[in-house]
Amino acid sequence: MADDIRIVEVTADNLAEHPQVICFVNPKHDHYGLKIEWLKQRFDEGLKIKLLYVAGEKRPAGFVEYVPGEYAWRAVEAAGYLFIHCLWIYSTKHRNKGFGTVLIDEVVREANRLKKTGVAVVTSTSAFMADADLFLKHGFTLVEAVAPHQLLVKACRKGIAPKLVDCGKQLQKYRGWNIIYSKQCPWVARFIEDVKPIAKQRRVEIKFTEIKSAKDAQKAPSVYAVFNLIKDGRLLVDHYISTTRFANILSKEGK
Repeated sequence: MADDIRIVEVTADNLAEHPQVICFVNPKHDHYGLKIEWLKQRFDEGLKIKLLYVAGEKRPAGFVEYVPGEYAWRAVEAAGYLFIHCLWIYSTKHRNKGFGTVLIDEVVREANRLKKTGVAVVTSTSAFMADADLFLKHGFTLVEAVAPHQLLVKACRKGIAPKLVDCGKQLQKYRGWNIIYSKQCPWVARFIEDVKPIAKQRRVEIKFTEIKSAKDAQKAPSVYAVFNLIKDGRLLVDHYISTTRFANILSKEGK
């Protein structure tokens, strides 16, 4: 399989050569640039994106995005680790071919090279994130779980295990309607602009708070951190949703 694939590291210098890195968003869309700017800031913090290309295909088959644990954009404490933000294989035709393993191994090799304690990742039983089984069968172990999320680790050497932050304590700080979000996900950034007129039409006042640093992300009111829809200290949704579902939630909560 090694002869059929190649791994390409995306940097600030070659972003334009690999537009598909921005999660299915058309490069001509207004919100494409939001993730580009987010990435450029994160590269200075050690964030890396590796694309997996299959021979004869112009589009990548998958990618992995990871960062030093100190700069993880999740509600975790993972200093000394490399932390995987996202791992995704784009097409069903490329799944179950070992490409996820190749990308995981790429991160583990780098963790060993940098003498990191290990590699950590947050998985979920929700469809929008990688499933824990992929990592468990490659030597990761479950450290902690808060449904629907799991914190898993592959140790490279002895050290302090990472842990999840107490999101419940953070959640209680928010009164009324709140959306706490990050431009790490371009779909979330797009969603924020799309829902503002819906909320205005329904006469629902929502406070929008952008997470602008890893430090703030690690204190988010949900493990995933990137998106949080909250009403009076209750986490209603912790990941990207459609505008239709958002409108339905407003209707339901307004009763």
